[in-house]
Amino acid sequence: MQLTTWLRLLPGPPFRRAGHRTALVAAGLPLHLAVVPLWLWLLGAMAALVRTPGAVAVTPLPVLLTLVVTPLLTAGQRRRYRALVGKDLPRPAVTGKSVVRRLTGRASWRQVCYHAVAGPLLAVLDLGVLAVWAAAVVAASLYVWIWALPQQWRVADLGYTMQAAYITAGGLALLFLGPRLTGALVRLEKRAAEVLLGPSRTEKLARRVADLAESRADALDAADAERRRIERDLHDGVQQRLVSLAVNLGLARATLGDLPEEARKVIDEAHREAKEAIAELDDLVRGLHPAVLEDRGLDAALSGVAARLPIPVGVAVHLPQRPSPTVEAVAYFVVSEALTNVVKHARATRADVTVERIGETLLVVVADDGAGGADLAVAGGGTGLAGLAKRVASVDGTFSCRSPAGGPTVITVELPCAP
Repeated sequence: MQLTTWLRLLPGPPFRRAGHRTALVAAGLPLHLAVVPLWLWLLGAMAALVRTPGAVAVTPLPVLLTLVVTPLLTAGQRRRYRALVGKDLPRPAVTGKSVVRRLTGRASWRQVCYHAVAGPLLAVLDLGVLAVWAAAVVAASLYVWIWALPQQWRVADLGYTMQAAYITAGGLALLFLGPRLTGALVRLEKRAAEVLLGPSRTEKLARRVADLAESRADALDAADAERRRIERDLHDGVQQRLVSLAVNLGLARATLGDLPEEARKVIDEAHREAKEAIAELDDLVRGLHPAVLEDRGLDAALSGVAARLPIPVGVAVHLPQRPSPTVEAVAYFVVSEALTNVVKHARATRADVTVERIGETLLVVVADDGAGGADLAVAGGGTGLAGLAKRVASVDGTFSCRSPAGGPTVITVELPCAP
């Protein structure tokens, strides 16, 4: 452990980018001090205001000049940040299109705070680090100066004495300290630039939420496309093979009349199993993504679901234009699952489905005259309402269920539609 600690003090990684960083620190001095004369002018104008009332007219001029040069100084700091850190500094959100709104926006005043307050403080630290480097170089090379400079040019004739050795040792120590001071200053400047020149915490959170919403929408679209691909593969591949197998078994049963009774029973059983497998596969394909939904839309798909149920279901769909495929699929599966729950659990004699678009919202209402008592908060109740709520929430929709004891049950879903 001690050997590793000592190896870290050797020249190498600490000095690898020390020259580059020190040059960028030096380049930041004029940018950090650019606004100082304007604010000294402002302080002088305010001091003169106490003595001369006529100075009121020129007092706001330094502030206006500061607002004008702030974008230029910020652009210079961004270029220096890119060279210092190796990546671009994120830009804050634009508050408006007019120049006045941009200059007086919150982001602009944060930039003014950086150049007027943080900049001079960082300039003092820049000078301190540069002074450490200068002292380290001069002190570490003291014997070179003693050898190279003529005696009449020297401030003091130290000669090759113990004092010179102490100064050289101190210079070498400062050389090891310089990269660490420079690295700490670089980290401080990076933090100050990100806080005052970059987007605020609220803007970062808003961008993060927007990115997450976009990535989630992409994931939902990809999942929906994958379901449709699986549906096509099953419908056009496996299902067609099973249909062909069932047809061949039916032909064999009808044409081969001289078969033994045992063989005929085997063919009959295989034919029955093939037809049941086709029915189950058809339900599976319809559950993944019904072809009629993609071809003809919600009205035809929901009418098909209602026609297969043992109770009468009224379907009313009013859509001036089709929503996005993802929202359309969510609406279909919500209605299909809700109607399945009505048949299984509600003991209803009738159900009604209403789908309409109100502005940018797709409103879906499923009502039945059953026994009621469905509760979204009760887990394991067999209603499947929690799954429906999660499916609706996946596209930022809202789900509500009103089901008092004795009925009726009304499920209301609101889904946002893309413009």
